[in-house]
Amino acid sequence: MPLLVDNGSVFIGREAELRALSDHAHRTRTSTPGMVLVGGDAGVGKSRLISEFAATLPQGAVYVGACLQLGGDGLAYAPFTAILRQLLRAHGPEIFTAAAPGGTGELARLLPELGELSIGRPENRGILFEQVLRLLHHSAGDTGVTFVLEDLHWSDSATRDLLVFLIRNLELPGVQIVATYRSDDLHRSHPLRRLLPELERVPGVTSLRLAPLTLTETGDHATALRGGRPLSPHDLEELYRRTEGVPLFVESLATAPATEDDVSDRFRDLLLEPLHRFDDTARAVLRTASVGAVSGGIDHEVLRHAADLPDRDLETALHTLVDANVLKVHGDGYRFRHALLRDAVHGELLPGPHTRLHLRFALLIDERPDLFPFDRRAAEEAHHYMAARELPQALESAWWAAVRAGDILAYSEELDMLERVLSLWDKVPDAHERVQGQTWAEVVSRAAGAAVEAGRDRRALELADEALATLPETPSDEHTRAVKATLLRRRGLARALSTCGGGITDLVKALELHPPHMPGYAPLLSTLARESLRHRADRVVPPDQEQLRDLREAGYSARELAEKAIALAETAEPADRCAAADARITLGSLHIGDGDMDRGRPLIEEGMEIAAKLSQPSLQARGAGNLGHFLRELGRHEEGLRVLEESLARHEEMGWASVHKTFNHQNRAEIHFELGDLRQAREICEMILRTRATVKDRSYVDAVLARSAAATGDLETARRVSGWAREDRVLDAQRMNVVQLDLLAKLETGLAEGSVDAVLVLSERALEQLELEASRGYTWPLVDVMVEAALRGIEPGRPEETAARARRVLILAVKVVEAMKITGTPQRAHRARVLAGAAEIDDTGAAERLELWTEAVTAWEATPMPLHLASARLRASVAAMNAGHRDRARDWVRAAHATAADLGAVPLAASAADLARRIGVGPTGDTSAPAAPAGLTAREVEVARLLAAGGTNARIAEELFISTKTASVHVSNILAKLGVPNRATAGARLRELGLG
Repeated sequence: MPLLVDNGSVFIGREAELRALSDHAHRTRTSTPGMVLVGGDAGVGKSRLISEFAATLPQGAVYVGACLQLGGDGLAYAPFTAILRQLLRAHGPEIFTAAAPGGTGELARLLPELGELSIGRPENRGILFEQVLRLLHHSAGDTGVTFVLEDLHWSDSATRDLLVFLIRNLELPGVQIVATYRSDDLHRSHPLRRLLPELERVPGVTSLRLAPLTLTETGDHATALRGGRPLSPHDLEELYRRTEGVPLFVESLATAPATEDDVSDRFRDLLLEPLHRFDDTARAVLRTASVGAVSGGIDHEVLRHAADLPDRDLETALHTLVDANVLKVHGDGYRFRHALLRDAVHGELLPGPHTRLHLRFALLIDERPDLFPFDRRAAEEAHHYMAARELPQALESAWWAAVRAGDILAYSEELDMLERVLSLWDKVPDAHERVQGQTWAEVVSRAAGAAVEAGRDRRALELADEALATLPETPSDEHTRAVKATLLRRRGLARALSTCGGGITDLVKALELHPPHMPGYAPLLSTLARESLRHRADRVVPPDQEQLRDLREAGYSARELAEKAIALAETAEPADRCAAADARITLGSLHIGDGDMDRGRPLIEEGMEIAAKLSQPSLQARGAGNLGHFLRELGRHEEGLRVLEESLARHEEMGWASVHKTFNHQNRAEIHFELGDLRQAREICEMILRTRATVKDRSYVDAVLARSAAATGDLETARRVSGWAREDRVLDAQRMNVVQLDLLAKLETGLAEGSVDAVLVLSERALEQLELEASRGYTWPLVDVMVEAALRGIEPGRPEETAARARRVLILAVKVVEAMKITGTPQRAHRARVLAGAAEIDDTGAAERLELWTEAVTAWEATPMPLHLASARLRASVAAMNAGHRDRARDWVRAAHATAADLGAVPLAASAADLARRIGVGPTGDTSAPAAPAGLTAREVEVARLLAAGGTNARIAEELFISTKTASVHVSNILAKLGVPNRATAGARLRELGLG
């Protein structure tokens, strides 16, 4: 562990805070891991507190990394890189190998000494995060470990993302994270200000706010600083007024004469005032150190070369600065006593010295790169050249900083550096030669790609639009055609993830432009095949879908695109072989979707095998996810679950658990939901969301969570997660499965809360707008839910407008079902239920309707989906009563109630109990009738409830499956037992008895 900087003064106060940190360390080592966020104003003593706390822990139990002021200039993961390097020195490479059994190529992005980097791919970032997490767990051992991240207010985006991932995924005891930040630096738009509330909501995260010292503590501190000589009460009060108890201010003023100056206005002068007594050489060394200490400290050899002084003069100056407690010895170099002091010295530089010193450090990095850590070299050079206003070198160094940021998967930082390159482009005549021969459009294209990976789709679209506007409509040379095709591909992917549309159009244009023999063509074929498979289909065809139709007519359907990509796999290009593996998975999915498992499964498994050989865990995970998904659709739920769990276990073992973790866990949750294990489905979804799923992945998880919550009667969660109140934008997404899952979540939530009219309105819109039959998977359960809503919409007592819309929904649903191919037992059951529901609005007789519902129940009995079976049994019970088969109705309703009750499906169990009551039986075989008032029989109680609600004899008869004459007899008996003359009086009396 590198020593934390100790300012050398006595440690005053902070007993409660020190105890809180120690107690937290004990908890993390014995029960659950966690993090403490230590905040406070500059100079309040955060670093000193952490230094004192670290001293209480065993040797080798604390590792420290600091965020750098350079973070805005592209230096990513700075504190974690420092910590990993300390772990490497302390434990050797073995701990890294144990944390990354699949290879340390990702960790090598942060520590090049670990070996070669893995092949670049979008999911590497997730693997890197997962392996850092495993490394922290491994380093904890049996005694536990503390990781300190200093100055989080200077953190870069990549550091913040990794920190959030770690704190949401730490599970095993032994790991404590302590992070410090300056609260007074968090302006309104500061990214940490937005992040802190999110972190503080995570279980295991606590906050510690350092307040200034009290008056008494300030006096004790001043006394210690004055060699034991206390201040007079008047001087102490004056010191406290001027310093407000901030320890750094106290140190600066405790021995200074009292003045009337306001410390907040003069603090920089107060910090710099003692420096004026130094000689010119010492002050020059200090100024040089302030420029070079952008990473918090400066190595002695770096300072020696930059100062360009005889060794004797340099050493004399350094002794002066260290003795005066301005600089502190830190490892092989020096740190300023406080970052504020470094800022003050640097801020005092005149323009000329400022430029010369920054240029000196930039040139030193060029001439002696061995003096600077590899991970900081590119970013520091970019910083110094920019500060020196050497624009050609600033552009070139920013380019290499962007390359480095891309290598370590810090996409936001890569984008920032590329934006700097672009901002300088017109000011540097030979910019093209300084960026590896890239054109302006190619740099913009790379920036757009970084923006897509960083989740900044809007910026990606802006960049791509800007570059495309400068390129000819039909480029004449192949290189420009390839550049334009790449830009279109990147814009197409950004559009596919948004609601603006046009993604397919861009991808098709890219395919038309891209020379087939140039790199990138096979991946383009594979991408277009995959996106074609996912794209929405509308009844009124928009431009994107016209492009797909034209493409199919030209011999480029999704299947043919995948086959062409596979054919290109004969080349030795790794990208082409990856594209072929991806295309195999797409092609296999198309075959299985059409019911041909024998052709589809081998293709998916071949794609997974190729992906394994190419070390492409993302493709392996995609194959497993697709296979598990289709096995579920075919009714082979347990088999699908095994495929998914084996894939997840394999990736967990290899340190790749983050690869498609959300997607495959969502598939697991869906299977558990359909198997009726609502609790497990919900737990899986909540586990994923705790790990901060990406926005694009979250929609899949939210859908299963909302459906599970609705099924158990947790309407608050279902409404919040499904966005039921925001249903107006449900049909905007460009990917059909996203639209379908969002619809499922909203419709099931709406039905659970009884909003039949709203559900029917949304169902009608979807059926009229979307060509649901073109994407069968989720359409089957979706149409099933719509039919259930329609059946409720035609119940007696509904307004005619509702009933009319319900009948229209039924008619449209039947058309969709009749256009879809059945490939498994669940589809057969969904179809049977839809057709049985449709019979409720035609001239089908009661006996025929019962037969249709019986077929639906039988079809669901052939599936492992108990809640769907229970729902069908309820509908069949109604049909049985209408057909005069009371015994069958009783058996079905009791079976439905038992299933729903056992599985925790509260709304379904309540519906079953209500139907049983209407039938005149208990929901279970041993249910005894409750005591009824006024001597009413059980059946009379049911009639009385409807009578109290204003029901006519005809309405009572229909609701309770009895004749109108029988209903009249029951009403007469009730009037007699109550001793009332008419229905109105009876209704009032029944309400008094609690039956209204």
